[in-house]
Amino acid sequence: MGTGMMDWLALLDDHWGWLVFAALLGMGEVLVPGVFLIWVALAAAVTGLVALVFPISVPLQLLLFAGLCLLSVWGGRRWYTANPVDSQDPLLNDRAARLVGEIVTVVEAIDNGRGRVKVGDGVWSCRGPDAPVGTRVRVIGAEASVLKVELV
Repeated sequence: MGTGMMDWLALLDDHWGWLVFAALLGMGEVLVPGVFLIWVALAAAVTGLVALVFPISVPLQLLLFAGLCLLSVWGGRRWYTANPVDSQDPLLNDRAARLVGEIVTVVEAIDNGRGRVKVGDGVWSCRGPDAPVGTRVRVIGAEASVLKVELV
C-alpha cells in the first residue's frame, strides 16, 4: 500500500480520527444539505466511540463503519418515509397541477369532450364541455398531461 493510504489508515487507528471524520461529515451536511451525510456521520461517530471503548483493529473498524453506514442510512430512510418533510412548494414538479384555476383560451375547438387550449406560450390537450375556438375556460384538474376544463 502507498504511504498516503497508510497515513489515512493510521488516522483511523485512533478513535479521534473517526470522531473528526464524523464532525466533518456533519459540517458537510450543514453546508450541502442532502439528508444523507448525517447518517454516515452518525456511523462514523458510533465507530469512533466503539473504538474508544474497545481496542479493535482498523480492518474491524472499517467493517463496523460499513455495517453502521448501511444500518443508519436504512434507518434514516425509514424515518423520513414515516415523517415526511413539508415542502414550501409541493407542486413544484407537477406543472399540470399548478395550472388548476388558470383561465386559458381554446385554440382547437373542444368537440366530443376533447380539444386543445393555449397555456402561456404552449398548447395543451384538454377535456371538457364542447366549446368553439376563442372560448375562455378554467382549468379544474389534470390527468397526466391532459387538462380538465370547464366553461368560465
